[in-house]
Amino acid sequence: MKFTDKKIYLGSKSPRRKELMSGMGIDFSLRTKDTDESFPSSLSPADIPLFIAQKKTQALIEDISEEEIIVCADTVVVIDDNILGKPFDHKEAVSMLSQLSGKTHLVITGVVIASKDKKVEFSVTTKVTFKFLTQEEIEYYVTNYQPFDKAGAYGIQEWIGYVGVTSIEGSYFNVVGLPTVEVFKALQDF
Repeated sequence: MKFTDKKIYLGSKSPRRKELMSGMGIDFSLRTKDTDESFPSSLSPADIPLFIAQKKTQALIEDISEEEIIVCADTVVVIDDNILGKPFDHKEAVSMLSQLSGKTHLVITGVVIASKDKKVEFSVTTKVTFKFLTQEEIEYYVTNYQPFDKAGAYGIQEWIGYVGVTSIEGSYFNVVGLPTVEVFKALQDF
């Protein structure tokens, strides 16, 4: 779907974000650059994904022309005011899923859509509740799905989402990695 005469770039290596942009019928290309995803410890968990999305945008904005738009996003999982990023290894993934087991957590995605002369920024929050996950279920998922590239060590669209998520309040696609309704509207209005 064409919203603008400007070329749209997705600034993400995430195959899930790429799939979600394609699923919205948006004509886009990928443009990425390795970006430091650190953040000040003084930031509240709710502000972190937008801060990181801003850093990703800043890294790419100098490389786009006047006729191009960049879309960048970052997603974090928050439980008990703690950020669960991407797990380093099997042990950390198991630990993260154990923390999420039987509880409700927040999935927050920060999005920046920018051209050389305009910028739109927003965050979307979804509440996700897991049933109590057995150790066997957690080990099975981590071993078979290796969720090391996913915030909170899980992909809701994978096995763990089918058997473990008891409720979701808000955007399902936000949990996958991009709040599609809000991104679609922001691109229409851009």
